Amino acid sequence: MNRVRVGVQAEDPITLAGLTSFLKTRAELFVVANPAEADVIVFAADRVNAKILTDMRHSAQQWSMPRVLVTNELNPADVLGAVESRVVAVLPRTAATGSRLINSVIAAAKGGGMMPPNLLGELLKQVDYLQREVLTPKGLNASGLTSREVDVLRLMADGLDTAEIAQQLCYSERTVKNVVYGVTNRLNLRNRPHAVAYAMRVGAI
Repeated sequence: MNRVRVGVQAEDPITLAGLTSFLKTRAELFVVANPAEADVIVFAADRVNAKILTDMRHSAQQWSMPRVLVTNELNPADVLGAVESRVVAVLPRTAATGSRLINSVIAAAKGGGMMPPNLLGELLKQVDYLQREVLTPKGLNASGLTSREVDVLRLMADGLDTAEIAQQLCYSERTVKNVVYGVTNRLNLRNRPHAVAYAMRVGAI
């Protein structure tokens, strides 16, 4: 059985020591000292406040693996911010039994997630608001790509060059180049292959 490598972070040393000690007893897990080597990070905080959210966001910018958040208090208004910080599972500390924590870590490692129903409902409301009030008015979808960008990247993924894409979509070659430049610049993508990889990863193509 491949063990899941787990990094542990907490807002206080006592919680960090206790959580690390417990996770080390589990045969299906392997606790690593360096979070960069982890498959999943478990983050524990009594209450998620603005500072904790900032810490999680910075951590997610350094290491892109999924997070399991164990906390007594997460404001429903902050659930989207937590998800943007790679949190895929939220466990109330009062309900964080050993088996629930392990199941959450394993689910996160497999690309899944777990969230209390009230937080999941709030997340869906916030995503719906973003779609209606922020993305749609700008011609964007949830992937952050416009329909024109999706069309160009789909053909690029099929191996077509600029001239062929322009002909297929009835655009000028300059328009195709501008579309590619726009998406790579806006999303900080390095080049065309990176843009195609991004579109595939977010399920746009």
